[in-house]
Amino acid sequence: MLQKLGFSTQWVNLIMKCVTTVRYQIKVDGQLTEQFFPSRGLRQGDPASPYLFAICAEGLSALLHAAEREGRISGVKICPATSVVSHLFFADDSVILMKSNQ
Repeated sequence: MLQKLGFSTQWVNLIMKCVTTVRYQIKVDGQLTEQFFPSRGLRQGDPASPYLFAICAEGLSALLHAAEREGRISGVKICPATSVVSHLFFADDSVILMKSNQ
């Protein structure tokens, strides 16, 4: 997503290094467990996480808008006097609204 948005390969590699090199240990009965690596997601409390979410949300938003323009998806109209809505992003939450043919 970062490369599609125009970020350089060097910048993407730096960001990926920051989010993929994290390791965790848990203290059980006063003893630390072996280190383990998370399999997905961003770290809660990491100062970079909100920025990375916002960047990826922007990319997803652009993809959804393009799919709407091409007629591949359609959002929903909440009430007659409003615009069609396909997605909403706020803070670290996202809602995707689509019509179903079934």
